[in-house]
Amino acid sequence: MDFFLNRFPAYLDGALTTLMLTLLGSLLAFILAMVIGILGTLRNPLARGIATVYTEAFRGVAALILLFWFAYAVPQITPYQLSPIFAGVLALGLNVGAYGAEVVRAAINAVPRAQTEATIALNMSWARRMWLVLLPQAWAQMLPTFGNLIIELMKASAIVSLINVADLTDVAGTLRQSTGETIPAFVSALIMYFVIAQVLILGMRMLERQANRRLGRAPTGGGLLSLLRPPTPGTRVGAAK
Repeated sequence: MDFFLNRFPAYLDGALTTLMLTLLGSLLAFILAMVIGILGTLRNPLARGIATVYTEAFRGVAALILLFWFAYAVPQITPYQLSPIFAGVLALGLNVGAYGAEVVRAAINAVPRAQTEATIALNMSWARRMWLVLLPQAWAQMLPTFGNLIIELMKASAIVSLINVADLTDVAGTLRQSTGETIPAFVSALIMYFVIAQVLILGMRMLERQANRRLGRAPTGGGLLSLLRPPTPGTRVGAAK
């Protein structure tokens, strides 16, 4: 514990870098997932073709390879040098966005067909149908999986340490080399990763509850929010059913 407390500022700086990578990568992944996922639901073969090519290409390539490509290959074939942070955000966002696109496509397709037929009968445009009817219902179904993807992206952000970005993993490796203490260095990083993950999980659970409440559904999910949720009136702990 003394090791962690004495070097807390260094770990805090690394955690902030990891959190920034997570938020920016998640934002890029979310935008790509929504656009590509919606394209995948259209009847237009060109739109579906674009969605399929992107999804299969970036799901089939490791985020680490994408990272090295943006950091080292792009400067050799173009006149541009990407910053390490930007390269990391691109690699993580493109990779996770491909998985998210399938989540969006599946959630929209899972909305009952009767809902779509009702909007057509009301002569609603495609944009109004998608924005007012389909997406609000699909959104509640997307959120649990989106939450998992964000956690996976946060953990995958450790690869940026390989291109000299001072994230949590890089800080832990540097302290291990300077102090010679391997276990305290990486246990401290593990604690910080766990704390970040719990904050992200709590945020996603709150979004899930809000989305389900708007649809008139019962709150879902456990975790910390299950401890914060008040008991149902008229029930007693341990009461017979």
